[in-house]
Amino acid sequence: MSLKDYLKSRVFVVQVLIGVSIIAVLSYLFFHWLTFTTDHGHEITVPDLRKLSEQQVEEKLDDLDLDYVLLDSVDYNKDFPKHSVVEQDPIAGSKVKKNRKIYIKINSSGFTMVKIPNLIEKTYRQAVPTLKSLGLEEGTITYKPYLGKDMVLEMRWNGKKLNPGDKVFKSSKIDLILGDGKVGFDDTQLDSIPPATETPANAN
Repeated sequence: MSLKDYLKSRVFVVQVLIGVSIIAVLSYLFFHWLTFTTDHGHEITVPDLRKLSEQQVEEKLDDLDLDYVLLDSVDYNKDFPKHSVVEQDPIAGSKVKKNRKIYIKINSSGFTMVKIPNLIEKTYRQAVPTLKSLGLEEGTITYKPYLGKDMVLEMRWNGKKLNPGDKVFKSSKIDLILGDGKVGFDDTQLDSIPPATETPANAN
């Protein structure tokens, strides 16, 4: 039998159908095994853990067959309760597998203290970035007569005068007293100076 006749024969067609059937069955079994081993379709939605205490986090994740790892505490954030979760990874709403670890960061118990830098005779443009780099905030700005315009003359916190090196809570608002640049010569003083008297050339 020639190859052409064989390809047209019933035997060849039956063998092709058997081969296709075997491939289909093996593919089904493979994907079924893959689904079973990866637990596909049984993902868990990560809950929002923010503002929960560590004990509440543990209880909530236990119910979902998830675990957690405490990474560190972060600087105190007034928008979150003390010792509550501020950050989490993966974020809320993510899909994860059973026993996945959720990494969390906890809010510290209070604001840390920072030292007031020496801003006296620094310009306003220099002072504000320095304050922000330390976690402090710009408060009320007032002016007083002084030759140097926008130059820091005093620093205050809650009405109290601050000296360089004093400690305040992080996120405190520091009030600045600046020079208005309007101090100059007083024309009225010039008017009060008596005019110089001329000595006649032939006085001698």
